[in-house]
Amino acid sequence: MTGTLNTILYVEDDDDIAEVALMTLQMLGGFEVVHCNSGRRALDSFAAVTPQLVLMDVMMPEMDGPETLRRLRQMPGIAQTVPVIFMTARAQVHEQAAYRQLGALGVIVKPFDPITLSAQITEIWEQRHAA
Repeated sequence: MTGTLNTILYVEDDDDIAEVALMTLQMLGGFEVVHCNSGRRALDSFAAVTPQLVLMDVMMPEMDGPETLRRLRQMPGIAQTVPVIFMTARAQVHEQAAYRQLGALGVIVKPFDPITLSAQITEIWEQRHAA
């Protein structure tokens, strides 16, 4: 999982937010992005997508982001180690620390800036690989 980031599994239940993020990530970032609108769909799609990174909303109905991450880590193969970045409006310092304790690589605060979203993700990705 080193090198250039190309493939992202994006998990977001809000269609409007997803549309903006998808356009941004694909057009400005040049990423291949597969969108799932729920944690369950993300888990079901993971093996077929084999993403290098998961970008995931925290607050989703049925299964929230932290629970999706827990279940992802229970799956075999790369699901146990694939980096996850949470996107959330719930971003107080203690909340961000809790997400990182769960194993999140980083946190991007909503509302996000579409112009800088791809750069933020790339920066988090590169920091991981520089360590």
